[in-house]
Amino acid sequence: MAEADNNRETELKLAARPEDLEVLRAAPAIAARATGPAATRTLESTYYDTEDRRLSDRRATLRVRRTGDGFVQTVKSAPDGDGLGRGEWECAVTGAEPDLTLITDEEALDLLGPLGESELRPVFTSVIERTTVDVTLGEGDDSSWIEIAFDRGEVRLPDGSATPVSEVELELKSGSPAALYDLALELAKAAPLRLETRTKAARGYALASGEADKAVKADKLVLDAGTTVEGAVARIVRACVAHLAANEAVTLLGEDPEGVHQMRVALRRLRSAIALFRPFVPTPQYLWLVGEIKWLAGSLGPARDWDVFATELLAPVRDAFHRADGHGRSAVEDIDALAAAAEARRLRAYETVRAAVGSDRYTAFLLGLGAWVEKRGWRDQPVSEESIRLFGPVTGLADHLLNKRHKKAKRAGHGFAHLPVAQRHQLRIALKKLRYAAEFFRSLYDDKPVRRYLNELSAFQDSLGHLNDVATATRLLHELHEDGSRSAPGEPRAAGIVIGWHARGVSDTEADLVALWHDFLDAKRFWSKPDAEE
Repeated sequence: MAEADNNRETELKLAARPEDLEVLRAAPAIAARATGPAATRTLESTYYDTEDRRLSDRRATLRVRRTGDGFVQTVKSAPDGDGLGRGEWECAVTGAEPDLTLITDEEALDLLGPLGESELRPVFTSVIERTTVDVTLGEGDDSSWIEIAFDRGEVRLPDGSATPVSEVELELKSGSPAALYDLALELAKAAPLRLETRTKAARGYALASGEADKAVKADKLVLDAGTTVEGAVARIVRACVAHLAANEAVTLLGEDPEGVHQMRVALRRLRSAIALFRPFVPTPQYLWLVGEIKWLAGSLGPARDWDVFATELLAPVRDAFHRADGHGRSAVEDIDALAAAAEARRLRAYETVRAAVGSDRYTAFLLGLGAWVEKRGWRDQPVSEESIRLFGPVTGLADHLLNKRHKKAKRAGHGFAHLPVAQRHQLRIALKKLRYAAEFFRSLYDDKPVRRYLNELSAFQDSLGHLNDVATATRLLHELHEDGSRSAPGEPRAAGIVIGWHARGVSDTEADLVALWHDFLDAKRFWSKPDAEE
């Protein structure tokens, strides 16, 4: 068994209902593999930062934990954006306050930055009842040692306000990270679990700031010249999963439309990545991946459509009619009635979102995807000239894949000025795939030309997006009452006003759209262009 890095912790965190922790502790997946009795202790950890939250800004945490009759000081980095690991540096201290003089590791010191002990203040404290048990998966050299921690308690502020904690942490002590996912999948059969991306520190800072969960965009992906093709696949897929999971909490609240939007973006990026590397993925695996992505995207889609309709299409028309004179009271009332009907459909669509994200299928998908990456599941295929490229540098493949995506976009937009709406939508999809590919590989190229290219691409894509939103609005209005709800008398009139308003806007911007298409054709590519490309 390979020993874990002393300065790294590799763990998988799972949210569980408090009433299910005992059920999970008794699960066969644990009972059959436990290497000793379980141990329970209370952990009280105080997290420190400066008044201006410099450590939080640096994505670093500094805590002092009371352990029996002693104290342990710990510095941690933020979890990797594309993996399970994070930096961790521990040392014993004499009391409940930090002692920065005991931190000698250069990486930990760099993470903390310039810092004086007099600047530090306690920000929040976690009080956790932790029960741990060690298990071993596999045999001999292929075995993995995992510490399972069942945590129940709370993170609290000095004023007494608190947020509950109920989770299972699987920490790899030695062996393969894939074993974490294998064990998690088995535990998920015993009780509902959900992948938890938020650390206790992150929840404490959120509580201290008083801010609700926020939607987050994808982190910038970094590949270096030495990354292999399969290394790039692993890193890209992990980043997409992290982006997806990071937006779960805000999406479940249903109050910020950006949450479900970012989850859908993460899924589109993931599907685009799987398609980009399709030649290296065995067909059964590819079909499973695409099937699960389509299922989840389909569950989120209606909520996003109604969000866009309410905020970007209906809202400006409604505001204009409420401000203006001379339209008559009935038109305003009709638009308000349409808004109420649309809101009812939006709320029902979010019920579908919550059911999907809270389902066993969703958890199994994320855990199965994680296991696929850690096991390098794509290697499960005959050795061929194509599959052997997995072990070569991604720099040798990026140009080819970018050219392939670029040519598909050009073909999709041929004769753009005369393309109907449906074909322009297909062009928009091709442009998205091109943009995602460029974002995946951008760190392999000079940043300035990449940024210029992406800006021109995004401007055209956004304009096409509004065209698609108007087409989607027409479909939504036809579907508004197909669930059996009753239509208010003035709704058809209001629907006509909304569609007419935006149809005129689309007509007015047609010349700009055609100009943006030509700008895209003229955009200077940041990658090499093979002679046979054109």
